[in-house]
Amino acid sequence: MEHIQAQDNRHIKTTENDPPKLIEQICFIISMLLVVLTFPLSMIFCLTVLPEYERAVILRLGRLKKGGARGPGLVFILPCIDTLYRVDLRTSSYHVAPQEILTKDSVTIYVDAVIYYRMKEPLKAVIQIAAAEESTKLLSQTTLRKVTGTKMLMEMLSEKESLSIDIEHILDEITDRWGVKVERVEIKDVRLPLELQRAMAAEAEATREAKAKIVAAEGELNAARFLKEASDVMSQNPISLQLRYLQTLASISQERNSTTVFPFPIDFLQVPK
Repeated sequence: MEHIQAQDNRHIKTTENDPPKLIEQICFIISMLLVVLTFPLSMIFCLTVLPEYERAVILRLGRLKKGGARGPGLVFILPCIDTLYRVDLRTSSYHVAPQEILTKDSVTIYVDAVIYYRMKEPLKAVIQIAAAEESTKLLSQTTLRKVTGTKMLMEMLSEKESLSIDIEHILDEITDRWGVKVERVEIKDVRLPLELQRAMAAEAEATREAKAKIVAAEGELNAARFLKEASDVMSQNPISLQLRYLQTLASISQERNSTTVFPFPIDFLQVPK
């Protein structure tokens, strides 16, 4: 009984599907007759040339034609019953307009980026989604706002590359179901409000001044330490002090031609014992 019922159900399904198939065959025959009767003028509408970077998805009476995507080269379609969709496989770029984003530390910034993508699977790009390119562009805008909104300001400024990689992975995971491949995401610019730029510039200037004062103080400390060591050495040997005095006179006499008079130390007249 179950076997007989299964056969009956199969017969019913076959009977239900017969009218559409019969109508499709009639439409196919009529279209072929039109092509033959209007030959060779009909070839203008039946033949389409696809370049190397394009593929064609053909729907016959709303159904996907067997064989998958066509191209490149000559593609034959039947007028009235075939619909051809061209898919460009080249890499395209999209500039995401500057987005006003509130960062995790409550700072309003403007971020823009460039998205590079291409159609990886023409069948999915036509059948799975209505407008693959437009959907990818809208998704890139929302993903940019979503990801950057979870970052601190300093992370945005110092980790642009890692942020771009995170956005790329999120976009590629979603668009893979649409037959779209996101190849690269580049954060083009991160713009801060004018007041915040001035505050950061003043902070950086104050930090540089503080470091300069520390370096100058360390230099003076080292100079004082070396002078003390030099004075200790000269105090132990008076002749070294006199030699230093003569060296200073010689260097001054080389700089200018004018006559300079210095008091001559009496110690020079004394012969060391």
